[in-house]
Amino acid sequence: MTDQSFGHDMATGRDEHRNPAAAKAGTGDAVAGQRNVMLLQGLMGPFFRKLGKGLIARGHKVFKVNFNGGDRAYWRLPNGIDYRGTLADWPDAFAGLLTKHQITDVILFGDCRDHHMGAVEICRARNVAIWVFEEGYIRPDWVTLENGGVNGHSLLSRDPEWYRARAADLPPLTQHQKVPSSFRTRAVQGLWYNVADVLTRWHYPGWQTHRPWHPLVEGVGWARKLMRRDERRQQGAQLLARLKEQKTGYFLFPLQLDSDAQIRLHSPFAGMIEAIKLVLQSFAEHAPPDVRLVVKEHPLDNGVRDWQLETADLAQRFGIADRVDYLAWGDIEAIAEEALGMVTVNSTSGTLALAKGVPVIVLGKAVYNVPDLTFQDDLSRFWTQASPPDSATFAAFRRVLIDKCLIPGGFFSEAALAKVVSHAIARFEGCPMVPD
Repeated sequence: MTDQSFGHDMATGRDEHRNPAAAKAGTGDAVAGQRNVMLLQGLMGPFFRKLGKGLIARGHKVFKVNFNGGDRAYWRLPNGIDYRGTLADWPDAFAGLLTKHQITDVILFGDCRDHHMGAVEICRARNVAIWVFEEGYIRPDWVTLENGGVNGHSLLSRDPEWYRARAADLPPLTQHQKVPSSFRTRAVQGLWYNVADVLTRWHYPGWQTHRPWHPLVEGVGWARKLMRRDERRQQGAQLLARLKEQKTGYFLFPLQLDSDAQIRLHSPFAGMIEAIKLVLQSFAEHAPPDVRLVVKEHPLDNGVRDWQLETADLAQRFGIADRVDYLAWGDIEAIAEEALGMVTVNSTSGTLALAKGVPVIVLGKAVYNVPDLTFQDDLSRFWTQASPPDSATFAAFRRVLIDKCLIPGGFFSEAALAKVVSHAIARFEGCPMVPD
């Protein structure tokens, strides 16, 4: 690694050495209760900037590592550090940053990105606190903020009795309020992030994305989804109306993002197409002939792959084309509520189904794959032997998750972001959950 691994923070017009507050960080002059926080990668949007502003307002010193132009475009605060080196050089570079700025806490979104995995190992070795954000284990209107790791890396128990015992000692929850969310906001943020990434690649010669597509390809996919939004919404509404009118029994299979680490690292599948093939083949061979299978597209899928076409091709191959529906757009709560069961790799949609008393089977690793909650036998038997979750165990599970690693809010509206930031800072500082 050379000194050229770090660059001038062009987003703020200054670098850490020219900023007095940043220069003072790491000198041991921290006030009581102040922590030195380093943010790594967040979502493709303003979340980490808003979180950084909130932490700074509380008196903490905050640094942000930008790995590409998209990260930098959304930061726009002091103490942005451009990392321009390679993935191979990153562990040494990160260790140097921890020492230089006397970092006490590292915050990141998703612990399975390549740069994040190396950083997490170093933090654990140095006893630096790790705070991991993810989409909420329980949806909607919740966000995961967990110490140490999430999903397959979570330290949460898989023993139902542990949840029942712990929940019995917790006070009742206050009423939870829904938060607004906008697909258009998510798509526009993704487009802007990818454009900024492409236009500044010269400044980040060592950047390697964890995503399998070139940013321009992904940007075109988002643009295509935006243009077809009304058409897809109409098709989804027609399918939901038909299922309700015909009162046909159906199982639900929500797709996940093909690039998601939950698929690549916490499941037996290399990608979603393998999971689709397994589920459709099992449905063809073992499901009763009078039930249907609804395949639900992930709302944040970038549209690069035509999952509807690939699902239709596989359904045709297995002789069930007349029993498989594809839902490109629609409220998963509404369709999950009436399902005979849900098959998922490890989507957080599984907890939504469990909350409604719908049987769920998990094909990968998930924090909610707990006896008394999910179907513990083989997929081939699920189609005919699925049983609903134990409601008392799920209530205990939900209560413990909220106590340990969930905060109210969301990422795709101003109101949702404001709620996440306030609750995240309260959790970070060890304060009780603030009222909704």
